Amino acid sequence: MNGMFPIVATFLAASIEGTEMIAILLGVGVTRGWRSTLLGAAAGFAVLAGLTFAFGTALLSIPIERLRLIVGGLLLILGLQWLRKALLRIARPHPRRKTAAHRTLETESPAKTDWYAFVVAFKGVLLEGLEIAFVVVTFGAEANQLGVAAAGAIAALLVVSAIALLVRGWLLRIPREWLRFTVGLVLAAFGMFWAAEGALVRWPGGELAILGLLGIMTATAFGYLALLRQTTI
Repeated sequence: MNGMFPIVATFLAASIEGTEMIAILLGVGVTRGWRSTLLGAAAGFAVLAGLTFAFGTALLSIPIERLRLIVGGLLLILGLQWLRKALLRIARPHPRRKTAAHRTLETESPAKTDWYAFVVAFKGVLLEGLEIAFVVVTFGAEANQLGVAAAGAIAALLVVSAIALLVRGWLLRIPREWLRFTVGLVLAAFGMFWAAEGALVRWPGGELAILGLLGIMTATAFGYLALLRQTTI
């Protein structure tokens, strides 16, 4: 039983953190282009791997609250900016509305890096990856089975990534304005959650509070959308 605890505990915890990470990467990749998003994710994983190898169990001494506050605040600002643009474009629709897939093919250049997508992907991977690393170190060190705990986290990330690949094709069919709207909501909700946690706020229900934030922000966004449509008539 002792041998099963680290892998099960890290699998479940990493699944939650991995879902948040993949949600950000999937949204940014579909709307902004995959090349820069994957480069940002790779850079985040590289920094994370370097920190893990350099510090090991001392990784727990990194002030994660400050990182959450900084990254969360930036993601909140970016998400609200993205949401604002989406609301304006939906309220004043262009006659030729394009899907995210068409827009990505037109705007993504194989030689040019989209630093917006790069930075958002980098920060999402680094923050969520650090939280997964903390989980692995905590459960693994307690049971003296770091390798087993790491295997549970890797398995969780593989499962979440496989699910993301399955829904990617469906997301590409969504009009770009509505996809931008959705990604803006996701970034803003995660940003508010992380920034508040960095300020030592304890959300009721833990990470389930993100769903509540998404619900409130979605209702508010549709309210603004209705007002904008009235002013354009």
